[in-house]
Amino acid sequence: MLLQRLKEYSQRLDLPPTLYSEGPLRYIIDLDSNGRLLSPTPIDISDPANPRTKRGQRRHLPQVVRAAGIKAFLLADKADYSLGYAGDSGKPERVAQCHRAFLELLDRCTEETKEPEVFAVQSFLYNNPLAQLKLGEDFDSSGVITFRVNGTFPIDLPRVQAFWAAVNDPAAKSAPVMQCLICGYDRPAVDRLLGKIKGVPGGQMAGTSIISANAEAFESYGLEASLIAPTCADCGERFTKAANDLLASDQTRIVMGGIAFISWTKEEVGFSLKSLLDVSSPEEVRELIASVHSGRFSPHVDDTQFYATSFSASGGRTVVRDWIDTTVKEVKVHLARWFERQEIVSPWGEEPRHFRLYALAAATVRDVNKDLAPPVPRAMLRSALTDAPLPIGIAYQVVRRVRADRNVTHAQAALLKLVLTSSGIIEREDSMVQLNPEHPSAAYQCGRLLAVLERVQRLAIPGVKAGIVDRFYGTASSAPASVFGTLMKGVQPHLSKIERDRPGAYYALQNRLEDIQSHISVFPRTLTLQEQGLFALGYYHQRAFDRAQAREAAEQRKAGKAAPEAEMFDEEEKNEEDN
Repeated sequence: MLLQRLKEYSQRLDLPPTLYSEGPLRYIIDLDSNGRLLSPTPIDISDPANPRTKRGQRRHLPQVVRAAGIKAFLLADKADYSLGYAGDSGKPERVAQCHRAFLELLDRCTEETKEPEVFAVQSFLYNNPLAQLKLGEDFDSSGVITFRVNGTFPIDLPRVQAFWAAVNDPAAKSAPVMQCLICGYDRPAVDRLLGKIKGVPGGQMAGTSIISANAEAFESYGLEASLIAPTCADCGERFTKAANDLLASDQTRIVMGGIAFISWTKEEVGFSLKSLLDVSSPEEVRELIASVHSGRFSPHVDDTQFYATSFSASGGRTVVRDWIDTTVKEVKVHLARWFERQEIVSPWGEEPRHFRLYALAAATVRDVNKDLAPPVPRAMLRSALTDAPLPIGIAYQVVRRVRADRNVTHAQAALLKLVLTSSGIIEREDSMVQLNPEHPSAAYQCGRLLAVLERVQRLAIPGVKAGIVDRFYGTASSAPASVFGTLMKGVQPHLSKIERDRPGAYYALQNRLEDIQSHISVFPRTLTLQEQGLFALGYYHQRAFDRAQAREAAEQRKAGKAAPEAEMFDEEEKNEEDN
């Protein structure tokens, strides 16, 4: 189904000629109609300042898959093929073989096309071209060279393009006639796909193949190479170029954690998954959620089929990690739920905001560019598009990161809530957005308690460096009974100091501690992974609530209306600003 849908997508593209694909062209050799050089120095059209064109300007060139053997490209190839030159690094015998293959292909093209421009190139190459050219010390022998005759590129001539297609037609090579898995017709099947998919993270520079078998373990029914999944040349080229087009566009591609995710619709309807998941504005997300809740759908757009797949690479192979076939409407419904499930109050008590996919994935690792494994973004994308539960293993990665950092960031809290909500541990999307003092979970209340104990310590010892969270968060979040008794005893001297110096703050903190403890009948001996997630949310919620109180207290002081209880926020607010 994936390859069939890609072939359908290719019908919407302005495809290059058969077996032409975009590649870097480095040098142009200018000739007149008789094959004489117009300039002895090849024209270098690369732009070193631009990463896209530093190896040459991008244009359509004759290209097929070139394995370890010798295979020439028509009229546009590296210097060893086109000129018989490879500098000091080339092996003379192999360079001679490559150049001979290039000339043999050129001779056939000259004979069959009868194009004057091809005659001119042939005349030049058979007249000792290296003696005529001035290559210079900075000449790059690995750059692609082509020819221009009186302003015309022979590779652009229709007869030359038709010749190149005919030369590589499987029927011309007595290929086996088999039923193509894509179109269903009996046609000559290619033993190896003639094009490669480019842009898959971790793949070879030359590209990767989506159908390939080069060892007995991968073969079946005596079929080898690409014949394990018979494909005619036209279908193979079309789905390959379609995949390359989707991978090359910023509007249809998301790359993260060694995985490339592409998406498209059966017809162009203006729906972009990338704009919602990767670069969405708050207004776009709010509009999406409102349209889903109100049932405002457009049949022309929302009934359209939506397709998505994720690729990674294994050496020279494309690995298909996922395939999604649904409708735009279903995607919108699931995306709205995805965004609602991650809604959580911001660290200073402001309104919740929605996170880009990248930010959520980054919340699971120390360095998103080095440590993020493909299963994490793949699971997130599948959950966002299909409403599938997020694996609890993602919560484990967040919890482990929180314990290492001894802090719960906004993105980590949002992702924990997303995991727990999608798996049904938190039953409603609109719950757990902010502090819930009556939450029945002892784990959640223990997280709140640690946040209040931290505030007590900061208020009693301003500027403390290694606080109780730095020292005890890991144990408190996994085995509360082993540490909270000690923490409750240790906090008493701090409370006594606050009672002496700031009685208003003392009574406010004491009431809060008593309220939280009233919801904990006994400190749990151990917490499950899900409960550790709730502990982190309780800690995060309480800190966000206290910070909001601190901000409100600051505003009251400015207005001359500060209550005695506001004293408990003075130092905390200063410390937060300093940190």
